[in-house]
Amino acid sequence: MRILVHIEHDAGRVADTSYEVLALARGLGGEVEALVMGARPEALAGQLGGAERVVAVADPGLEDYLPHMHGAGLQAAIAARRPDLVLMSYGTASLDLAPVAAHGCGVALICQVVVLRREGEGLTARSQLYGGKLVAKCRVLLPAIAVAMPGAARAEDGRGEGAPGLERVALAAGPKEGSEGIELLESVAPEVGEVDLAQAERIVCVGRGIGGSERLAVAEELARLLGAEIAGSRPVIDAGWLPKARQVGKSGARVKPRLYLAAGVSGAPEHLEGMSESEVIVAINSDEGAPIFAKAHYGAACDMFDLLPKLAQRLKQAGGG
Repeated sequence: MRILVHIEHDAGRVADTSYEVLALARGLGGEVEALVMGARPEALAGQLGGAERVVAVADPGLEDYLPHMHGAGLQAAIAARRPDLVLMSYGTASLDLAPVAAHGCGVALICQVVVLRREGEGLTARSQLYGGKLVAKCRVLLPAIAVAMPGAARAEDGRGEGAPGLERVALAAGPKEGSEGIELLESVAPEVGEVDLAQAERIVCVGRGIGGSERLAVAEELARLLGAEIAGSRPVIDAGWLPKARQVGKSGARVKPRLYLAAGVSGAPEHLEGMSESEVIVAINSDEGAPIFAKAHYGAACDMFDLLPKLAQRLKQAGGG
């Protein structure tokens, strides 16, 4: 089985989510190829030792992400390499490109995959639905395209030493379908905040369940006693209860602390993308079916305002402050 893994990269660095997908591909067995698109894709080959081969699609129009250009590159690579399976990571690019590629190739598409296994001539998959509240199981025959959720595999298992062999694929000249009216006007880097959550060893993250900024004090006290940074999920940040610099998730910081305590966080896929590699995850949520529990090492299905003050009191008694 030949597996083509779509690689996302920025500023010369391969995304951790792409290493996760490489790990998922390696776990399926077969020949794993890493697809890199860009103005100089061969420069990333040294970071992709987890693949047997790098498939490079080079074009000046691929310098920045534009869906019509990258869609044409993906379809050119599929036509040239004829993979049995194309694997992508859940995100902006896969939402744009995977449906178009599946339709163009006339193959099945499985989205939001959390488990993927070989079974005979095909694959079985488990996918998250409705923000992770339901898990669907399906079987698909190859060839197919699958989009994996963050945390479906360990990024460390997708890395490898050395630079694999390089196979170049040409991008056809001429206008690309869907290119009319699409151009990159500006790239805006996020502002550096007063805290770098990516460096924090302990994080207490609150979700919508906190109820309001006036109720943050109980979580902030626990964070102080733990020597942790306080953080929030996107609904908390959008509501203005915490500053943007303290957001964890797809549109915030990607963190890997030794301890991640999530209070009132439901565990939407976008949030899990930002914290799924934490060493120890503790979840507190009154909803027993919250998706965060599927990722947590320890969980408590209860009201956070019953538990957090008791945890803080225990820390104080133990000499935490």
